[in-house]
Amino acid sequence: MKALAQLLVPLLISATALAARMHGADIYEAMTAGARKGLLTLWSILPALLVVFPMIRLLEASGLPTLLDAVLGPVFRLLGVPEETGLLMLLRPLSGSAALAAASELIQRHGPDSLIGRTAAVMLGSSETSLYVIAVYFSAAGARDDGRALPAALCADLACFLGAAWVCRLLWG
Repeated sequence: MKALAQLLVPLLISATALAARMHGADIYEAMTAGARKGLLTLWSILPALLVVFPMIRLLEASGLPTLLDAVLGPVFRLLGVPEETGLLMLLRPLSGSAALAAASELIQRHGPDSLIGRTAAVMLGSSETSLYVIAVYFSAAGARDDGRALPAALCADLACFLGAAWVCRLLWG
C-alpha cells in the first residue's frame, strides 16, 4: 500500500500526459503557457502582497492584539468562546502563519486535548485568511472591491469562530 501511495503522483502525471498526447495536445506548449500565465498572475498580485505583509507585522508589533484580547474577554465569556483564542481570531483573517503560531502556542500551553487547544485547532481549520485572499484574488482578477466583500468575509470568519467554539464546547466542554 505504501508503494502505491509513493507511485500515485508519478502515475497521475503520466496518465495526464498520456491522455493529452492521445488527444493531440502539445504537452510542452501547454506547460509553458501555464507557467507564463502563472508568472503574469504573480506579477499582478505582487503589489497587494507587498502591502498586506508589512501591515500584518505592524499590527503584531503595535500591541493591539493584547489590548483587544483584554477588552473583549467579557464578550467572549458571554458568547461561550475561550478568552485565550482572542488573538487567534484577530490574526486569522490577516495571516495564516501568524494564526498558526498563535494556535500552536495555545495548544502548547494548554495541551492538544484541552478545550482551548481543540477550539484553537477547529477555529484554524474552519476559517480563512480573508484579507489576504481578498487582496490576492481581487488583484489577480483586476476587480475592484465594491465594499461588500470584506464585511461578508469577516462575517463568515466570525461565524466560523463562534461555530467552532460552540461545537467544541458541545463535544468536549
